[in-house]
Amino acid sequence: TRHPWAMMAAGSGPGARELFAEGLLQFLRPAVRQLDRHVHSVRESQVELREHIDSLATELCRINEDQKVALDLDPYVKKLLNARRRVVLVNNILQNAQERLRRLNHSVAKETVRRRAMLEAGGY
Repeated sequence: TRHPWAMMAAGSGPGARELFAEGLLQFLRPAVRQLDRHVHSVRESQVELREHIDSLATELCRINEDQKVALDLDPYVKKLLNARRRVVLVNNILQNAQERLRRLNHSVAKETVRRRAMLEAGGY
């Protein structure tokens, strides 16, 4: 089965298909760029969070060593380190997603240039 958009574009001739594809690419480009900006922003936040977790874990270890009364902070330090590990994992996932978005954005830009050249060469 064909998508309704593809059927609409196919039924209108080659020039209409090219115009439809160009419009679709123009529609997708801002969304891809906006998503890329959001992913970048989240990655920056993740790095900042990881740094705060590291700082807090270091401080808890220092407090634990300085305590005259035995206070077991090891479980809390382990929880922080586990949270840090998850933050790093999410950051890696976001980094991969951002790279895919970057490639998609590049492909959309390349295809737009190609289609625009075809339209201009065809006299549309």
